[in-house]
Amino acid sequence: MAARPVTLADILDGHAVLGIECLDRIYLNGYVPGMMSGGQVAGFLHRRGFPIASPAALGKNGNAFRQAMRGYAQANGIPWIRFGKGDRKIEVIRPYLAGAERAGRPQVAAIGVAQEFQQAWDATRKDAPAGGVPWFSWYRSERRVTCY
Repeated sequence: MAARPVTLADILDGHAVLGIECLDRIYLNGYVPGMMSGGQVAGFLHRRGFPIASPAALGKNGNAFRQAMRGYAQANGIPWIRFGKGDRKIEVIRPYLAGAERAGRPQVAAIGVAQEFQQAWDATRKDAPAGGVPWFSWYRSERRVTCY
């Protein structure tokens, strides 16, 4: 019987507290050593319902996350700010922070969207024998990713 995958909530439960007084952005990275190999990425995708662990499966997973972020912003009336190249993010977001401060209650002031370089998984398709199942060789590379 396969064990349930460990989630970020499992890791943080009772072990971490996030207290913030002032910031211009939050980075929350969960390091899961088991996900640091291509085989584990394939297992992760399989558990998410993708029988073939391909870059297209990662793309679908990422697109679902991006849609969920956009939907959350729309459902809660949160401004969606797309930062341009060279923008000083704090200057662009400052009016939204001031508005949130005037409201006098905790809230998400805005969601900023930017492209930044990060380490990400990528894959190269390997040729399969005639009639065989395609497979991919996974590796880490630096790529532009969407950050919120």
